[in-house]
Amino acid sequence: MPTPTLAASARALLRRDAHLLWRRRGDAAQPLLFAMLVVVLFALAGNGDKAELARISASVIWVAALLSGLLALDNLFRGDAEDGTLEQWLLAPVPLAWLIALRVLAHWLATTLPLIVFAPLLGELLYLPHASIAPLLVSLLLGTPLLALLGGIVAALTVGMKRSGILLALLALPLYVPVLVFGAGSVAARAQGLDASGAWLLLGAGLALALVLAPLAAAAALRIALD
Repeated sequence: MPTPTLAASARALLRRDAHLLWRRRGDAAQPLLFAMLVVVLFALAGNGDKAELARISASVIWVAALLSGLLALDNLFRGDAEDGTLEQWLLAPVPLAWLIALRVLAHWLATTLPLIVFAPLLGELLYLPHASIAPLLVSLLLGTPLLALLGGIVAALTVGMKRSGILLALLALPLYVPVLVFGAGSVAARAQGLDASGAWLLLGAGLALALVLAPLAAAAALRIALD
């Protein structure tokens, strides 16, 4: 039997995740619905103050993206641990870090990409200035994959624990805060006419570093959790 290649394993895993996502499409829509609920509640709490809502709109969308990703984080490896898939990953002839990176990619595509697509509409609810839409999308495209990779490490650390939702949040939030600050801060800087490229470069550098190191760290954490 030929040894599976990285490309073949990627196609197989992404196809399997897409099939499972379609079967649980109601659960998959929960992060987006949760983010929309957060935005709507902020819009209602603003009492129609357009200036105040416009000032905080980018931060609200960023917080909604962070919390919706955190909501789905516990399920990143939980189902695979329960049905024995993670043990098969350990025995697979492809690197475990590669499989983890693919799972994080599928998780980001399913839970966060729809939110990015709907971000301009959510911005309209909060009177986000049209000039801030492009900076918001850039910051989300750079920052949310970084959040997913960092969350993958935390999810791997807690995969062997039952009812680890609170612990997972406590471990993940300190890692998420700098990404939130630079992501929302870059949009605020552009709204004030300042240069936001520094924050975007930091997010890009963090993403590049996490793409290399986060799957390796998550792989080590999974091996420890499954021992």
